[in-house]
Amino acid sequence: MRLTSLLIATALIVSVPGLSLAQPVPASVITDPVPDAKFPARLEVVHIPTGGVKINGIAYVAQGPGPHPVFVFFHGLPGNEKNLDLVQAVRRAGWTAVAVNYRGSWGSPGSYRFANNLDDAKAVLAYLRDPANAKALGIDPAKMVIGGHSMGGWVVAHTASKDHGLLGAVMISAGDMGTIGLGLPRPALVEEMSQDMDSLADVTPAIMADELIKNGEGWTFAKAAPGLGQTQLFVLTSDDGLADQSDALSKAIKDSGGKQIKTLHVATDHSWSDHRIALQAAVVTWLEDLIAKP
Repeated sequence: MRLTSLLIATALIVSVPGLSLAQPVPASVITDPVPDAKFPARLEVVHIPTGGVKINGIAYVAQGPGPHPVFVFFHGLPGNEKNLDLVQAVRRAGWTAVAVNYRGSWGSPGSYRFANNLDDAKAVLAYLRDPANAKALGIDPAKMVIGGHSMGGWVVAHTASKDHGLLGAVMISAGDMGTIGLGLPRPALVEEMSQDMDSLADVTPAIMADELIKNGEGWTFAKAAPGLGQTQLFVLTSDDGLADQSDALSKAIKDSGGKQIKTLHVATDHSWSDHRIALQAAVVTWLEDLIAKP
């Protein structure tokens, strides 16, 4: 089965930096779909219970009668690059996309903690799997993919390693928070955690650093690798100094017999600032191939 973007227009064959020559770019990346008057695309605000509060989220509901596959996206630390252009492209491709803010981030209530981020991810998946919520959003929870950028990629790795009901997972320029916590002296780690964290609530750089130091060993990609062997996984890296961490994860999965992993490296910065179309094209193409598998 092909998704909406391939039904409404033929994919254009263009040269996109960072991708293979003449790789098809899905129409959903560069073309608005013909509107569906009966089942239009829409935006729904969701409030997801976790840890005694309700975090904020937005469901970008795909047009059409559904039920639609669902793509859940987790932002990084603190999440200045929200990747909402990618979320919108995924919706145009026929997926309902859900973007959330962890506890204590970007207006969500509660205290920001890395451990909370992992628990919040589980709560989001539970919320979307609830039959009443799935029906209201017109989604098929059996066709759920999670994705994340930077620290969000770390959230994805550890979430997918334990949740084998997912259709797949996408990691974009992921940071191995466990390795970072173990690898930096505390003063340097505190300094790193002090950069641009104004959007986070009830937390200090020292609290963040100490949490990473305390939990670092259990939060490495190496700990997640054994649970990812059978996961359909797409790992994208960039020239941001973090690629070696994702490469080590990919190698560990492959060395243990995992064959469901695809990797892509693109010469761009951590935010993919000059390769946004390439990023969208790569992820949407992978998703379309994934949903087309028997």
